[in-house]
Amino acid sequence: MPGQGLPLRVATLLTGLLECLGFSGILFGWASLVFVFKTEHYFEELCKPEAPLMGNVTGPADCKAQDERFSLIFTLGSFMNNFMTFPAGFIFDRFKTTVARLLAIFLYTTATLTIAFTSADSALLLFLAMPMLTVGGILFLITNLQVGNLFGKHRSTIITLYNGAFDSSSAVFLVIKLLYEQGVSLRASFIFISVCSAWHVGRTFLLMPRGHIPYPLPPNYSYGLCSGKDTTARENSTAESEKLEMGSKEVPPAKEETPGPEQQQEPRSFWSYALSQRFAWHLVWLSLIQLWHYLFIGTLNSLLTNLAGGDRALVSTYTNAFAITQFFGVLCAPWNGLLMDRLKQKYQKEAKSTGSSAMTVALRSAVPSLALTSLLCLGFALCASVPVLPLQYVTFILQVISRSFLYGGNAAFLTLAFPSEHFGKLFGLVMALSAIVSLLQFPIFTFIKGPLQNDPLYQFTFPWVKQESCAFWKSSQGDSEVQPR
Repeated sequence: MPGQGLPLRVATLLTGLLECLGFSGILFGWASLVFVFKTEHYFEELCKPEAPLMGNVTGPADCKAQDERFSLIFTLGSFMNNFMTFPAGFIFDRFKTTVARLLAIFLYTTATLTIAFTSADSALLLFLAMPMLTVGGILFLITNLQVGNLFGKHRSTIITLYNGAFDSSSAVFLVIKLLYEQGVSLRASFIFISVCSAWHVGRTFLLMPRGHIPYPLPPNYSYGLCSGKDTTARENSTAESEKLEMGSKEVPPAKEETPGPEQQQEPRSFWSYALSQRFAWHLVWLSLIQLWHYLFIGTLNSLLTNLAGGDRALVSTYTNAFAITQFFGVLCAPWNGLLMDRLKQKYQKEAKSTGSSAMTVALRSAVPSLALTSLLCLGFALCASVPVLPLQYVTFILQVISRSFLYGGNAAFLTLAFPSEHFGKLFGLVMALSAIVSLLQFPIFTFIKGPLQNDPLYQFTFPWVKQESCAFWKSSQGDSEVQPR
């Protein structure tokens, strides 16, 4: 890395990290925002009072329909977050960085202004605003992932760091919730986020390339503030050299056998990778784990309300705890990338003596990461399946670690297992297809709220735990009166 370009590259890295941390994935702090929306009486007309208990005294309102409405908004937003990643990746590959970022800024600003000026009477606008917010955020992430190309052997670490920042950005809604409780209106918070678009525009033209950051990085590469009139030509030439190098070093043959010299020189099409078994199995792995995460986030407010017996103060405390743990995703994710980078360097040394291909080395370095991510998600699922409220603190910790490893590992795996010229499209395709699976979260939520009578299916496995936990909370609260929701 040339010495004179280091300050600019560090500035790009840090500002990109801040951008992902503050804006890209804030939808996944949905539980905090739902708490505010309920306080503002959004969709409260859907709540129905239960039958009278004694005389004229009625029980707590049945807000199942309200919870379903919020779950549907989150389902739509999370679906668009993934499904639109494919066209977003195509836009990034076809029209390059500047166009993709300007589109992201437009969508994001429109969404935040829409949320700012909604009220309980116009709450249906959230069905429009949340998908736009998520599409703008994923475009921010996609355009920033290429920053890892500036730092050579630390590429996977930076990619996972950015994905961790994407996860941690869900804490933004916690900040909005805490400010709301201190008297700052929801409108003021979202107007401030809208004004921050000026910062995004400045970063687009000053600290990001107009095209793509190539990998491997050519000598004397310049961009942003340092780019001259020949930037486009230079990027086109480096892209061509990148394709040639990828064709000879990283492109696997169609049947994944040991290639001959002439086979290595032939570049393969995007669809040959998209239809490969490697991509298909990775898609299945990502989709199943992601579905569980989305279901947990989308139903968290309802789950906590159920476990806390409707105590709003207790629900608020656990919602804050969940959102705070999300912030630490940015600290968890780089360890996954660091693991992959270290293993890749180790296997590269071994490959020199054994004659293994670069693709084999890359895939071997990814296997421990994928296995560790799977084990973390299994632990998270088991803890979440036990309806004991204090245990949810452990659930929150395992959830943020496994989620950080999931998305960071997904992006890093795609950069290792497939050529970089197809990264945007492959990243978008795997997220888009996994989005279709994520739509199952709404019928599952409806099933929980309906036939299961607000008890998740896994709670039937632990009926004795449920009884003990209810007794524990009644005694800990001193049989105090529970506030209705």
